[in-house]
Amino acid sequence: MFTNGSSNFARKIIKDEKGFVELIAALKKQGFKIVVTIGSWDLLHIGHVRYLIKAKEFGDVLVVGVDTDRAIKLYKGPFRPVVPQEERCEMLTYQSVVDFVILVDDVNKKGEWQYRLIKKLKPDVFVAVEDSYPKRQLAEIRKYATKTVVLPRQAEKTSTSDMVQSTLKDHLLAMVEMVSKGGGR
Repeated sequence: MFTNGSSNFARKIIKDEKGFVELIAALKKQGFKIVVTIGSWDLLHIGHVRYLIKAKEFGDVLVVGVDTDRAIKLYKGPFRPVVPQEERCEMLTYQSVVDFVILVDDVNKKGEWQYRLIKKLKPDVFVAVEDSYPKRQLAEIRKYATKTVVLPRQAEKTSTSDMVQSTLKDHLLAMVEMVSKGGGR
């Protein structure tokens, strides 16, 4: 099992992409199996943690890409993310299975991913959750990762999108009810 030798969680957050690409290449030469996964990681929940644990089982070093706030707004809409990118990155560093966290701002104006991180890292394994990537995108990813693994969702009842929609719906209904009763003046 790989450990980056530090209990300082901030060291898990990568800011020097060029140096990181070199580090990953060196780790691969030493025989470490590199696993990459990318997501928004908004409102970290049990499904996310289970997913990260399963992803780590496919290799020695788990690199977690975190979509930037800008990218998430493009593909999830104006109410997301709920948690700012810096805090999402920090939360991921506290997960013991996560070795490195790196921001990914790699979505074009149409909301299409450009694969920059996996093109540079060329991971041994790329892990995705079902329904996150269309077949066309998975085919593109397979050009850069030795193996692609698609996992089922790891929580039956918990999803960040469902939590956000439910919260917004409940609050909007309560506000409409309050206004209709004259309490919103």
